[in-house]
Amino acid sequence: MIAFDSETPRSESAGSESASSETARSREPADGGPTLDAASRERLGRYLQALYEPVLDEGLDPRLAELMRQLDHDRAEQEGASDPGRPDH
Repeated sequence: MIAFDSETPRSESAGSESASSETARSREPADGGPTLDAASRERLGRYLQALYEPVLDEGLDPRLAELMRQLDHDRAEQEGASDPGRPDH
């Protein structure tokens, strides 16, 4: 589990607390969902990259590779058929 600590300094004075909450409200997205500060986004990005890096290094299953080739071939044929500049086969 990932624990993200708050990097925003906490203030004991009530005056700064209201200013902090006002600043936090101004950073909320229009839909009211939560946001992450830049440092948290950076940490999360590095964590996810490290987590999925081994998956990216794995080879593609030959059956899936063949399906991808067939899909590319079928798409190329469809684009060629809809292209008026290319002669029909």
